[in-house]
Amino acid sequence: MKFENISSIGECCYQVLLGVSNVKGTALPWSGFFPFLSSSHPKTLKRNSAGCFECCIKCLGGVPYASLVATILCFSGVALFCGCGHVALTGTVSILEQHFSTTASDHALLSEVIQLMQYVIYGIASFFFLYGIILLAEGFYTTSAVKELHGEFKTTACGRCISGMFVFLTYVLGVAWLGVFGFSAVPVFMFYNIWSTCEVIKSFQANVTVPGDQICVDIRQYGIIPWNAVPGKACGPILENICNTNEFYMSYHLFIVACAGAGATVIALLIYMMATTYNYAVLKFKSREDCCTKF
Repeated sequence: MKFENISSIGECCYQVLLGVSNVKGTALPWSGFFPFLSSSHPKTLKRNSAGCFECCIKCLGGVPYASLVATILCFSGVALFCGCGHVALTGTVSILEQHFSTTASDHALLSEVIQLMQYVIYGIASFFFLYGIILLAEGFYTTSAVKELHGEFKTTACGRCISGMFVFLTYVLGVAWLGVFGFSAVPVFMFYNIWSTCEVIKSFQANVTVPGDQICVDIRQYGIIPWNAVPGKACGPILENICNTNEFYMSYHLFIVACAGAGATVIALLIYMMATTYNYAVLKFKSREDCCTKF
């Protein structure tokens, strides 16, 4: 790209900040401080021909709004999923160690799996931060190429190949995040069952004919700890005390927020899919024209 063909944003900033008016033959009051950039300068006259308003309209026309919205939604969803999920997993281990599995060897495998998942969360956050920026940059490129905002800024076979690769990768990530979204709903279901059981115990406190000690929650039936774990279950007042702890309250609500973040990420990837597929299809159609192109 030559220096004469600078971006529209640079054109507007050059005209306004340095005192060049878009009215022919006039200049802004502070333009006298830069005599080499006055309205009589040849390059200044060339830049004034377009006008600041036209430059702004041209600049706004090249913004990939769909990719921009998807990037913001993706960053927000991944941040909620990773941050809340990490803290909720730590609280879950604390609840299991204190109330359901007092022997460390019984939940040693679960602790290792949760620790591994926390490391995976770090990787997911880093990957999607970079991938979101790359997709946003690719959206700016394809939008400018589709709308032909710059005379020499068009697509090539290499550019279309890269766009097609992003389409395929985004589809794969979308399917993968559907699985992540479903997996993140599992702890929400488990905590909801425990919470609803506690509510049943509270409702039976006034009924003396139904003892609360007979209402229990057995964590072993979910398969997260072995059947020989001690005690493995909580009943009556003990279960009610568990529901009143800060760890249970925070973990339950953080898992809900993490699940919502995973859902927001799925929506963001769907928007990415539609935007990248549309741009790739248009670029593929325009590539049939015989013209000199530059990546």
